[in-house]
Amino acid sequence: MLTKRIIPCLDIKDGRTVKGVNFIGLRDAGDPVELARRYTTEGADELVFLDITATKEKRRTLVKLVEDIAREISIPFTVGGGIRSVDEIEEILKAGADKVSLNSAIVRDPDLITRASVAFGSQAVVAAVDAKKTNGHWEVFVKGGSEPTGINALEWIKKTEELGAGEILLTSMDRDGTKAGFDLDLLNEVNNHVTIPVIASGGAGTMEHCRDAVLLGKADAVLAASIFHFREIEIETLKKSMAEAGIPVRFIREQTD
Repeated sequence: MLTKRIIPCLDIKDGRTVKGVNFIGLRDAGDPVELARRYTTEGADELVFLDITATKEKRRTLVKLVEDIAREISIPFTVGGGIRSVDEIEEILKAGADKVSLNSAIVRDPDLITRASVAFGSQAVVAAVDAKKTNGHWEVFVKGGSEPTGINALEWIKKTEELGAGEILLTSMDRDGTKAGFDLDLLNEVNNHVTIPVIASGGAGTMEHCRDAVLLGKADAVLAASIFHFREIEIETLKKSMAEAGIPVRFIREQTD
């Protein structure tokens, strides 16, 4: 089994980190630069920054904030929200991101995945999919989860890999912020459709949920927000729990008995 990653997520609105339930009811969770610095120190494997209202507000990602965060961290950094073109992807990468997360823009223009992967490498292109169970199947939603597309999520995810995406950031809208556990059925179905890494998002509430996402849902990484922001679970404690369950993880310091 390859090393699994723990990834805190900074959902950004008006320059602050926020967290809601099912993509609504947002509450303040702190300063994103301070949180980013803390997560680097505490042993996070990567960091994801999502400007969650950029697409809905028809504006570009907060580049200055991306630069401020990038200066404070030494771990891989993924940025998403309002990114619509290869030129904007280049701007975000130059600001310090290692990868870009694309959602609404690639639903509208799927070939953007190919253009971006050719320009910057597939490892820099993350296809973000917000999926919700509707009428017995998972449907893709865009614009921060506010707009249904009628697109079958499993078929879309398979297509993103074919077009050149290097990774899938899979968020279950039904589980987002609920702390009820990841949608293991969704994770398994997606992993049966693609060969690229899948990041599980939406539903983390306990360490058992995170272990299950890997052991039962076959996730390559676990993304969470509020359990880390509000110190309900410490990253190092979570990694120890996962290691005890036989899941390979990376520690910033050598573990001793």
